[in-house]
Amino acid sequence: MTGRRVGALLVAAVLVIALGLWVSSRKIEDAQSGAGSPVITGLKAQVNDVTEVRISRGDGSKATLRKEPNNWVVVEREYPADSGKVRKLLLDLSDLSVVETKTSDPEKYSQLGVEDVTTPTAAGTRVELVTPEKVHGVILGRVSGMKSAYARATDAKQSVLATPYIMVDADPQRWLDASLVDIPDSRIREVEIAPASGPSYKVSRENKDQADFTVTGIPKGRELSSPSVANAVSRELAGFTLTDVRKPAEPASGKPTATFRTFDGLEVQLQGREDGDRRYIAVTAKSTATETAEEATKLSTRTQGWEFEIPNYKYDGIFKPLEELLKSRDAK
Repeated sequence: MTGRRVGALLVAAVLVIALGLWVSSRKIEDAQSGAGSPVITGLKAQVNDVTEVRISRGDGSKATLRKEPNNWVVVEREYPADSGKVRKLLLDLSDLSVVETKTSDPEKYSQLGVEDVTTPTAAGTRVELVTPEKVHGVILGRVSGMKSAYARATDAKQSVLATPYIMVDADPQRWLDASLVDIPDSRIREVEIAPASGPSYKVSRENKDQADFTVTGIPKGRELSSPSVANAVSRELAGFTLTDVRKPAEPASGKPTATFRTFDGLEVQLQGREDGDRRYIAVTAKSTATETAEEATKLSTRTQGWEFEIPNYKYDGIFKPLEELLKSRDAK
């Protein structure tokens, strides 16, 4: 064996030993720092047993999510929660793991946003997960980088840098099941609209192949601004979502209303109400055909007794006055 070959083997051996020592030291450092360990001890084994999630911030905002037999409910609204969103939060929290340890000095918690959320200036969000065995708690603090943030288990002094970064909203309306109605425009046969002001009118078509909706109720001497101007009305119930809900003090009555009728016998009526700068609708449904009877019943059951807040632009689009579909009186 040549001297050069022996030298190469010695260098390789030294590198292997050095690498082994480095890996060993990293393991010791990780063990000492807790890297990779869960921030919320024991949650992963109990994640399916969580019955309530309590989210709060120092500014007084809070959201409570409670598990019912068939779904999750936003307690502050007494309305169904987005169960998929709740499930994702639980899984993310059960996977929340330590990147490295940080301060255990309460005087320095505020620098990381992991102080108790008992004052308006507290930067973090407290999340409590209730199980039959115990209540798990964590304060999620300031962001650090793209995938991590500071955190502290509520029963621990040690704060940590943790991953994944979890953004949790304490506003109850952010947890609502926002889906309301989803009826594609291809099903819509006609819509009768009684706006808050101005005459009532109807947009309709004879069959699904008719490209543009016909408008009934146009005053003599007036005409549509374009042949397709009324088509947008038929799309208002497609992917229709809410922003908030409430139980009204009294049922809505009078104008405005919009009644949508499908080719297969479903009828959905929206009744509007303006409350300051907010816009609400009540939803009722019925069916004139066997094939849509179950759909109407499900929709009525889910919406009865509620008013749904929707964006102002959406409200204005649904209850659009006839005048907005017509050519200007001055147009030639």
